[in-house]
Amino acid sequence: MFSVRDFWRRHRRKIFLSAGVLGGGYCLYKLYGAHRQRLGALERELQLQREAEDLIKSQMQAHFENIQRISDATTLPHSMHNLSCRIAEDLDLSHLLERLIQGKGQPNRLTQSEKLELWGRLKILSFTRMALSVWATVMLSLYTKVQVNILGRHLYIDTARRFESSNLLTESGDVVDGEDQQKFLGSVDFLSQHGMPALISDMEAATKEVLKGKQLTSLFNNTTFHETITKILNTFMSRGSPHFWVKYMIPEDAKLHSTTSGSNEAVTSDMTEFEQLMMEAQAVISSAEFGSVVEISLKAVVDTLAELMGTTSVPLARALPQVAQMCPLLLEEPSKNQFIKIIKNIPDVELFLTFLYANMPSA
Repeated sequence: MFSVRDFWRRHRRKIFLSAGVLGGGYCLYKLYGAHRQRLGALERELQLQREAEDLIKSQMQAHFENIQRISDATTLPHSMHNLSCRIAEDLDLSHLLERLIQGKGQPNRLTQSEKLELWGRLKILSFTRMALSVWATVMLSLYTKVQVNILGRHLYIDTARRFESSNLLTESGDVVDGEDQQKFLGSVDFLSQHGMPALISDMEAATKEVLKGKQLTSLFNNTTFHETITKILNTFMSRGSPHFWVKYMIPEDAKLHSTTSGSNEAVTSDMTEFEQLMMEAQAVISSAEFGSVVEISLKAVVDTLAELMGTTSVPLARALPQVAQMCPLLLEEPSKNQFIKIIKNIPDVELFLTFLYANMPSA
């Protein structure tokens, strides 16, 4: 007994220290175990979130690609066909050519002043048709891309909201499953159905202003063609208020819902989805960034047209038939249309559309 007491007296500090260390170690072990459990639960939760986000992204990407295919395979070809028919109808040159041919075969059929008037009208209409075809091709191509990106963003938001509300993603039977969304895609035909009269009038006015000093006997080649079309387009684009040409693409009743502060303004609760989509589209095509992309695209198309003309110095009158023959190339079916492919592959266009999709404000 004495030895135990003596042992305790001599080693009790060590015993207390050892017990404290063991007790502390046990507590740390328990804390560590609990910490690992919490980390494990957190990692599982994060993994579920990542899987959900990946699922949302994959579904959104599938929807986006499907809408893109619909636009490329259906919307744009349909709108280009309607545009081509409308331009051919409203800017028909055949009656002028027939009268000139008749006058050439029957010298007494037309007076000299009548011939000059017909040639002057043919000159104005040929270049009006060319400039209008360039502008309309660029606008339709870019506008359908804007539509796809706006709809893609809305689908992403809708998909995320469905997941948050039900914690379950289901496949939708239709890619564009709403009447308002289908109506929005169909709005691209507003140009050919309603905007054409005003567009023709304004483009013709710009053409007359540029061509008023050009005589039918003036020498004409690739360079003068490039300069002439560029001046007509620049004159047209600079007329009136900034981006006044939006009126050819967007119906007036849809523009009434647009706010002065653009797409950052909150959307009213009584606004339909179609009105909201049109408001966003109007805000995009009214932006300085879109205007810059339009100018770059117009230049690329005109550059290519000038190369294809292959015209050496000839009198302007002799170049008019070739100018007229170039217009149908601009309005070809999109899968064969080299100008639409050129626009699509312009780096500035690709960058603009990327930023548009990434930065589109949520509803």
